[in-house]
Amino acid sequence: MTTEIPVRRAGPREWAGLAVLALPLLVLALDVSVLYLAAPALAADLAPTATQELWILDIYGFLIAGFLITMGTLGDRIGRRRLLLVGGAAFAAASVLAAFAPTAELLIAARALLGVAGATLMPSTLGLISTMFPDPAQRRFAVAVWMTTFSVGIAIGPLVGGALVGSFWWGAVFLIGVPAMLALVVLGPFLLPEERTDGGGRFDVAGVVLSLAAMLPLVYAVKNLAAHGPGPGVLVAGVVGVVAGTAFVRRQRRLPDPLLDVALFTRPAFTAAVSVLLIGLLAVNGLFFVLPQYLQLVTGLSALAAGVWMLPLALATVGGSLVTPVLSRRFGVPAVVAGSAAFAAVGALLVGLVGAGSGPVALVALTAGTVLGLGPIGVLATDLVIGSVPSARAGSAASISETAGELGVALGVAVTGSVLTAVYTGRLVLPGGLPADVADRAGESLAGAVAAAARLPGTGGDALLLAARDAYTAGIGVVGLIAAGLLTGAVVLAVTALRRTGT
Repeated sequence: MTTEIPVRRAGPREWAGLAVLALPLLVLALDVSVLYLAAPALAADLAPTATQELWILDIYGFLIAGFLITMGTLGDRIGRRRLLLVGGAAFAAASVLAAFAPTAELLIAARALLGVAGATLMPSTLGLISTMFPDPAQRRFAVAVWMTTFSVGIAIGPLVGGALVGSFWWGAVFLIGVPAMLALVVLGPFLLPEERTDGGGRFDVAGVVLSLAAMLPLVYAVKNLAAHGPGPGVLVAGVVGVVAGTAFVRRQRRLPDPLLDVALFTRPAFTAAVSVLLIGLLAVNGLFFVLPQYLQLVTGLSALAAGVWMLPLALATVGGSLVTPVLSRRFGVPAVVAGSAAFAAVGALLVGLVGAGSGPVALVALTAGTVLGLGPIGVLATDLVIGSVPSARAGSAASISETAGELGVALGVAVTGSVLTAVYTGRLVLPGGLPADVADRAGESLAGAVAAAARLPGTGGDALLLAARDAYTAGIGVVGLIAAGLLTGAVVLAVTALRRTGT
């Protein structure tokens, strides 16, 4: 007779530790979106060039994506708590440097340091959750709290940024993370456990270089594809990223102690979870990309008011994430993932068919419904990733999950941007008699049309705005249909691949 050893359940110290882990995660989430409302004030003060302004906004995300795999594996080797505390201290120092940067060049450097430090935080927090909550039900709830914290931070970022810039100065948006990181550094040694891989061999420095040479050009390519369309720079970056990525994978397969254990992808549950997560994020970030532009450029809301209209999406994410543990216990993981993806697909389909043409209330409500369905997918896919590997390798697994998330966001924006541009230019019917420069600018994008219309006298501007907004609304419909198709694929994957894994 076999005696089953009960799984250790987390106690008060672990739950208090989860609250500490939420601190850096909230700061990371805020930093994703808080800078956008501060950008005009920042530009007026530092007078960056157009290229410098783009780097100020983008370099943070580029370096987080580039260093995730490296930091996930490094945390497994030297200790996740140690890496988390070092990263938190570095993030606080870089935040102060960014807040008081006197030049655009120094601000870019500070944002780069923030990106590298930020890459230490997310895989470390997920890896520590795997150690602190070995009981699957408790771990799933902890991941739901983790996901909810991040979603709330992204949602309130524009509101926080607007309030801080209005009351203080643009540098205040960076200082909000300092108290949280200091609290992490002080409380972490008492409430967080330490775990590392025994041995581990030599650290693969060449692998680090190849992983950066793969991720940075790929993320650059997909982001610029959305902003500027296909071009020589995008093509070269994409080719460099693919070649470096191929070389990275081949090197990791040969090494006895690889930077990334590619054998993880031979685990069906791991591969299926990463794939579902990538598809879901690709779909939903397409809608996230179009909705703020619709609210500001079609309905005429200010950036701050548009941020308030986006709050239902945050509430939907919170609700979907927190109800996930209950649903998964009742119906099982594959059924909840498939059902949630189907629910989200219906919401996206309705966005494609009726949402944009029915006004902002309907579009926000239908998008929130889509996001509600995506909440359980994010929680369960992330839980499957870190739960399908031994605890000692959870940091490396978490880094793959987060890298898939970064690519999902970047690809979602790139695909959506390309689709919107194609539909907009194809459907736009300009009123007659426009000056050539006005017609050219209006034909590029809705933002260009809004700016051009403001320069036209009489009813000419109104006619141009009406035509441009109709064309953009048609593009939103196509984006909704694409998202519905992607989410239908997630349903099929959940029904087939996940069910076969026995999760």
